[in-house]
Amino acid sequence: PTRAREGNIHHGDPANRSLPMISHLGTMLSNIAGSADSQRRFGRPAVGYAFIGDGGSSTGDVHETFNLASLLSLPVLFVIENNGYAYSTPVSEQYAAGAELWRRAAGYGMEGIQFDATDVEISTRTLAAAIEKVRRTSRPMVLEAHTLRLRGHAAYDTCDYLRPGESEDFFARDPLPRLRAKLDPKQVEAVESELGAFLETCIKLTLSTPRPDPAGMEADLYAPTPAPLPWNPGIPLAGAVPPAGLQSGAAPPQQLNLAQAVNAGLRKILTERPESILLGQDIGVYGGAFRVTEGLFKDFGRSRVLNTPLAESSCTGYAIGLALNGHRPIEEFQFADFATEAVTQIVLNAATMHFRSGAACPLVLRLPCGGGLTLGSFHSQELESLFLSVPGLKALYPSNAQDAFNAVLAAYEDNNPVLLFEHKILYRRGRTHVAWDPGYRDVWQPKKLRAGDFATFVTYGEMVHLADEACTYLAEEYETTFDLFDLRALAPLQLDSIRASLDRTGRLIVLHEGRRTHGFGAELVARLTEEKFSALKAAPLRIAALDLPVPFAPELEQAFRPSKEKIIDQISSWMR
Repeated sequence: PTRAREGNIHHGDPANRSLPMISHLGTMLSNIAGSADSQRRFGRPAVGYAFIGDGGSSTGDVHETFNLASLLSLPVLFVIENNGYAYSTPVSEQYAAGAELWRRAAGYGMEGIQFDATDVEISTRTLAAAIEKVRRTSRPMVLEAHTLRLRGHAAYDTCDYLRPGESEDFFARDPLPRLRAKLDPKQVEAVESELGAFLETCIKLTLSTPRPDPAGMEADLYAPTPAPLPWNPGIPLAGAVPPAGLQSGAAPPQQLNLAQAVNAGLRKILTERPESILLGQDIGVYGGAFRVTEGLFKDFGRSRVLNTPLAESSCTGYAIGLALNGHRPIEEFQFADFATEAVTQIVLNAATMHFRSGAACPLVLRLPCGGGLTLGSFHSQELESLFLSVPGLKALYPSNAQDAFNAVLAAYEDNNPVLLFEHKILYRRGRTHVAWDPGYRDVWQPKKLRAGDFATFVTYGEMVHLADEACTYLAEEYETTFDLFDLRALAPLQLDSIRASLDRTGRLIVLHEGRRTHGFGAELVARLTEEKFSALKAAPLRIAALDLPVPFAPELEQAFRPSKEKIIDQISSWMR
């Protein structure tokens, strides 16, 4: 099913509602919560069914998901299989409050029960009743299944950590021999004969299957790009939800800042796409930390604009679950910095989903980023290099209101997880004309802003404005002109027009706000010089921030990050 790209216990079948595993077990529970909620939103009486071990239930994602499932009243059955050991660590060394893990449910307003999983009849009745109750009430439940360990955690686990006689006691309580003794031997023999023949056929088929062919792996990194969605160009870009029976024809342009343009894109999506869901902290009545979602909660309600708890990891996992089941969620992080709380979900789960399971994961992650507002190290990061070192993610970084509006639509309709970087300084830096643009998908390509012959100048985000100002100064003072490109899409990189420019100019300047070491500009320089080294007339110039945490005081932050003056100084020195 995974075309040999996933391990034996990690594979899944998302098309049939069995989600693929990752080794970070706690993160999977929120995926189940999202998919179960998606099923219910589509009107299907589904139940989410999630297993976790006694050890895995220690992770923060489990507790975040318990709270989220109870808060949203999601029909999920959480089963904690307690065999007394997390790999080799006994329960007594995992929990100070004892091993009654089912009692945690009460802290989250859920029902919790325990049962003896070594009794097949009790297990069957208990699980059947729990599934029926969760299906009927749409309330989550926690079940602690007391079981035992007949083998180690993995094939190489020798189990030498068990106490003397403990293994023998486990085997004495093995439920299957006890069940067999209660059943009709002829019936058991018939079932085993049927299963034996089936397994023999499976083994023969497996052994006859050729070893995997590496060809085509890179082409399967991303889910296929869908046809453009049928957007209605006549829907206004701002204001209340439009009435039914809109007249055709493009909506007139409006004067919007970047924050308003993002809001207009989100409003258009919520109006036209019933499978869309917005989620994030404080995005409801308050309108988000930067008021980008202002008015959307009032017009579309909590079912579409969902205020979430302060739990970035489980909320991102919940969004992944929604995406795997047919919804298309858009998650806002208060600051890009806080996305580090969800790194496992983003880079190990969402980014790898299509490659390892064939499932599309259409998810937009909105990341207010960048410095210049004296917000310090934890609210000012540029994290594109961190996230985009992982294959499977796409990324857009608009520098103006029209591109921001287009980027929201382009990111939403993509069948892959898309990071949408939004520089906080640009949110309210002036207003420009924003209108419906039938070429909104062009935002995936670089845009040439200036023409010149001295060098090819590549940048993105807020740095586009500083670069443009620097180009104006250098043209006036030095009579030196540049091909200036706004990269716009950081992944996948589309560099053909930039390569053509570099063939002509023979010089390359790359500017980005993030730190220089391991910065995104290093990747741009490496790719372009590898391919165009013979065309270069000079060493490439990289302009970036200092290799420091983002400092707080305005004087320190100004010295830390690129400015128009520093850009001009570095280019002037390089020109000499």
